[in-house]
Amino acid sequence: MTTELVTNIGELTTQNDDRNRLHNAALVIGDGRVLWIGLAAEAPAADTKTDAGGRAALPGWVDTHSHVVFAGDRSAEFEARMAGQAYAAGGINVTVEATRAATEEQLAATAQGLRDEAEAQGTTFLETKTGYGLDLASEVRSARAAASVADVVTYLGAHIVPAGVDRRDYLDLVTGPMLEAVRPYVHFIDAFCEAGAFDVEETREVLLAGRAAGLGLRVHGNQLGFSGGVRLATELGCLSVDHCNHLEPADVDALAGCGTVATLLPACDLSTRQPFPPARRLLDAGASIALASNCNPGSSYTTSMPFCVATAVLQMGLTLDEAVWAATRGAAKAVGREHGADAVGSLHVGGLADLQLLNAPTVAHLAYRPGVPLTHAVWRRGIRRWAPAA
Repeated sequence: MTTELVTNIGELTTQNDDRNRLHNAALVIGDGRVLWIGLAAEAPAADTKTDAGGRAALPGWVDTHSHVVFAGDRSAEFEARMAGQAYAAGGINVTVEATRAATEEQLAATAQGLRDEAEAQGTTFLETKTGYGLDLASEVRSARAAASVADVVTYLGAHIVPAGVDRRDYLDLVTGPMLEAVRPYVHFIDAFCEAGAFDVEETREVLLAGRAAGLGLRVHGNQLGFSGGVRLATELGCLSVDHCNHLEPADVDALAGCGTVATLLPACDLSTRQPFPPARRLLDAGASIALASNCNPGSSYTTSMPFCVATAVLQMGLTLDEAVWAATRGAAKAVGREHGADAVGSLHVGGLADLQLLNAPTVAHLAYRPGVPLTHAVWRRGIRRWAPAA
């Protein structure tokens, strides 16, 4: 085993339970894991040494909501929305048509390119979904492409009812043959519980079928209105309910009283001009939150988790510590990876060596200097995945 000492870290954010930041710190990594953490002056010897130059280090971003398996372009739709056209779920059909026409190799190549782009900005764990195929063959092709790129894959056959298909027939497909066909490649099941997509009872049917197949549960909920998705997610014990723009007091209370994570998608809210979710209210009530990119071609075409963190601080009322936690350790909870040997979103002895160095002395610069590319280096499972050109 070859070991590497990363030393002269000006500020080390570990995201362990005490949430403390260490100064003048160092860590040793080897065999994909963190072997030692402490003061730089007390660091043990290692086979190689990397001088962090006083930069800040923190866990890699955990992006738990993306849709990077797709084909086509929807920039015209974006331009129209910026000119005043409202966002609606039905725009997904444009991407469905292009995705069905693409090969599996093309889908995987696009997804890998987006993953590489995300990794260069500090993302070391990526979830992605199916949901732009919406017929059996295309969803299987999408699931295989996703599994070749992402750390975990979510089955989103219940994205919308595709054009020209009977609603009941499609639900039977999603909960039957399509679910069975994608099952070898996916970890979670999801449904878009929203006007123009699926109602509460249809969403319940989809999720219960997924649970019976052994999948974890997630929901797109309360993005465009009070859809009931949040309440359903808390009732069924979903790991995560994503969007959460429109919340009644009872929704906030339900999230605060259970383990379901509210995953917030600020880049999407900017692009669709939806109101931001009440992040401050959720945290003050005791709910768990995560931040994610929602990278997709229609409503959030960005892979930048630093942008999401900065937006959460500058526009949503989170402190810097809260936003960074929500994009790392909080996000890990949203995919059931907060604890255990394969936990992500934190740095601790024995844990995975997924970390990033910022070209800044403190994580505060993520919001203090919004839009500035601050990623200096990224390690994923102990391997240097990205660094600036010499």
